[in-house]
Amino acid sequence: MRRIFSLVLVCMALSAGGALRGQAANPQPDDVAMNAKKARTVLDAMVQALGGQAWLDIKNREQHGHVAAFFHGNPDPGTTEVFDFHSWPDHDRMDVTKHRDYLQFFVGREGWEVTYRGKKQIPEEQLNESLRRRDHSIETAVKVWLKDPNTILLYEGQHLAERHLAEQVTLISASNEAITILCDVQTHLPLKRSFEWRDPVYKDKNTDAEEYDDYHPVQGFPTPYTITRWKNDDMVRQFFIDRVTYNETLDPDFWSVDAATARIKKTKN
Repeated sequence: MRRIFSLVLVCMALSAGGALRGQAANPQPDDVAMNAKKARTVLDAMVQALGGQAWLDIKNREQHGHVAAFFHGNPDPGTTEVFDFHSWPDHDRMDVTKHRDYLQFFVGREGWEVTYRGKKQIPEEQLNESLRRRDHSIETAVKVWLKDPNTILLYEGQHLAERHLAEQVTLISASNEAITILCDVQTHLPLKRSFEWRDPVYKDKNTDAEEYDDYHPVQGFPTPYTITRWKNDDMVRQFFIDRVTYNETLDPDFWSVDAATARIKKTKN
């Protein structure tokens, strides 16, 4: 992160015509512009590979599969059946088990847990973790950060991701938040997304990463069927997807926490 911060200072100084902060070397303005252009080219190719304008216009997505959890890199016994829903920009819902009698909602900046006992707010730490991932998703990077003229783009060369050669690009927001994306050099599909965040209590830095593998075409959209989540280089979760659908017509009360609570209570009585 220190390296990225130094590059941010360089780019800021060049754009403002001011003196450099720190001792980093002073690249030529043309070099900075060419680097940013190359980074944008990589991201534009990624969007086209994902489906172009149709991908940008996706209204919602449902993923049905099984989740395996890990602790210190060791898998917990068994897997959990999950129905995962997302609607841009800020609606997420997860139905757990085949009976779908345990639900989590993340609507706007609020989180709710629903069981037969009723609804209750998601614990703050868990809520913040989910909101961080949403705020640093590839979708947010493209639809929000990339449109902001104050976002800095850095092309960082070729690296390995998911055993594939990938091009690495980092987006840095005006508030000095960063998202790093690695795209396959051949297919241009995203292989990994990562970001860093500082623990509000212990003040140490943490890394959150997701890897995307086993792509299949679904309704014209290349879709990863294996999503692996990492925290500080430890695997914490794998989502093995069985079925994906896009742009479904959802019930009018689909995102209603109260409606879901009433349904589960009714089925338990």
